[in-house]
Amino acid sequence: MAFGLSSLETKAAYSLATIFAIRMLGLFMIMPVFALYGAELVGYSPLWVGLAIGAYGLTQAVMQIPMGLASDRYGRKPVIYFGLLLFVVGSVVAALSDSVYGVTVGRALQGMGAISSVVMALAADLTRDEQRPKVMALIGMFIGIAFAVALVAGPILAAQLYLSGLFWVTAGLAVVAFLLTRFTVPNAISFAPKGDVVPIPSRLKALIADPQLSRLNMGIFSLHLLMTAMFVALPGELVRVGYQPEQHWHIYLPTLLLSFVLMIPMLIISAKKRNSRGGVRASQLLLFVSLMGFAFAPENLLVVTGIVVFFTGFNYLEATLPTLIARFAPAGAKGSAMGIYASSQFFGAFCGGLLGGVVMQFFTPKIVFLVAACLVLLWAVFAWGMSEAGRYRSVTLDVAALLTKHDGAVALAEQLRELPGVKEVTIVAEEGITYLKVDETFELAPAKALLAGS
Repeated sequence: MAFGLSSLETKAAYSLATIFAIRMLGLFMIMPVFALYGAELVGYSPLWVGLAIGAYGLTQAVMQIPMGLASDRYGRKPVIYFGLLLFVVGSVVAALSDSVYGVTVGRALQGMGAISSVVMALAADLTRDEQRPKVMALIGMFIGIAFAVALVAGPILAAQLYLSGLFWVTAGLAVVAFLLTRFTVPNAISFAPKGDVVPIPSRLKALIADPQLSRLNMGIFSLHLLMTAMFVALPGELVRVGYQPEQHWHIYLPTLLLSFVLMIPMLIISAKKRNSRGGVRASQLLLFVSLMGFAFAPENLLVVTGIVVFFTGFNYLEATLPTLIARFAPAGAKGSAMGIYASSQFFGAFCGGLLGGVVMQFFTPKIVFLVAACLVLLWAVFAWGMSEAGRYRSVTLDVAALLTKHDGAVALAEQLRELPGVKEVTIVAEEGITYLKVDETFELAPAKALLAGS
């Protein structure tokens, strides 16, 4: 993964990916255990289980874009420090609480430290444009590892330390992330173009209305809704079929590993055939089948099989949807598109916790799974018209010195648009930057030659 990266880029990539993963590990570890161990808390009910599990998603969704904008004004590291401090405070509040209400408040405070977009922006600041996709891919890989580790570590730690100890561990992880930010992450000496990494408020409305992007945003919303709702009901089902809470990691570890193995052929086939749309539909089918299996599975083997099937589809979509957002996003609007995407993801987690809790309050776990399966069908109908994404990438060029030599940005854009492989041109005159959306036939040398000769 370090191939082609400078020493500074390598250091930035691995340190930021570790910080991101540590924070997500702290958020995720509670999911597979709270429905069981939360029964010891005052005010425990299925509804409040769902709210406590999903509370971080609501505040993450609300704060994601504002924190990104704040980092553009006040600097990346100060906002990361502030976000991690909020996470520590939320973890301590949850650890000291003996009621489900206090834990829910703590989880909401954890979510307010929404630094995902800020970490991504700092990663972009510290890397060259042509190396940025490698760094983003590394961060994405670390997030996936963190999720897998959380599902295994959560049950192990909860069995030894109980819920309060689990929250103290998450507070300690945030402190480690704070120290890593302070002592290992390089200081950015320049900022990446805003449109690539930071949401631009004036563009949000148009991006929300974009039909292709809206299908992807609905996709990540639905995916995390399903996952959070499932964990309101699934731990109890594992107990029902004979697995004690301290044994749940025996289920999660092999099933997650197997699901990762099964996901790889799906990624390879969709990449070779350039049929990501087919991969999305296949994954939706896997989610539907697994949820129906949970609803009607009478034996432990069927429940375990359902977990493998669910996470095969989940992992494929978790890896694929962000790349599709990057391909469909207009030139110079990737930061805004990803901000909306991240907010949709976390809001889905909140709605999943709320939905799972409400249904469990009045019905049974099987009804939770049936409702979730019906939502997969609705999502599939909404996403049916999704187009196949082209093999596009983004290129950023400095044109500040040229804008005064042309009849405005329009003339320069027309010249750039004539270059082979250029599909879209966006010039931000106040920043002196042009964003090019290009296909695989594009070569950088002719573009630089054009700008040098202008």
